[in-house]
Amino acid sequence: MSDCVFCAIVSGTSPAHVVYSDDDVVAFLDIAPISAGHTLVVPRQHSAGLADLDPMIGGKIFAAGQRIAAAMRAGAISADGVNLAMNDGRAASQTVFHSHLHVVPRHSGDKFSVAKGFLTRRARDLDSVAAMVREALEVLP
Repeated sequence: MSDCVFCAIVSGTSPAHVVYSDDDVVAFLDIAPISAGHTLVVPRQHSAGLADLDPMIGGKIFAAGQRIAAAMRAGAISADGVNLAMNDGRAASQTVFHSHLHVVPRHSGDKFSVAKGFLTRRARDLDSVAAMVREALEVLP
């Protein structure tokens, strides 16, 4: 889709801090993260939302999200927990209409709620954070 920012990232025509990719999905850091390491997992094939997302690809998105979550716990990010979230539709706060899974690392005592975090996002050192996530993914079995 020509006007979709995530399609542009998938095709390599827009920059992103990619932490994982395979034949079906691409994962990259959110440019306005809730917490350091906040990653988006998107299908390579455009789908605007759950209604047109192939269930097999949805499973691959979730599997990649699980792997990234494990890396966030095991690696330098040292997450104590992880939120996985998929917003489907404008009423559910979806702002980019290309299906995507949010993988948000959490730390004990971080004192934020996911809903509030989506409203108070801040830029981070994305180069360093992306390197930490990629490094942790490389050592996972």
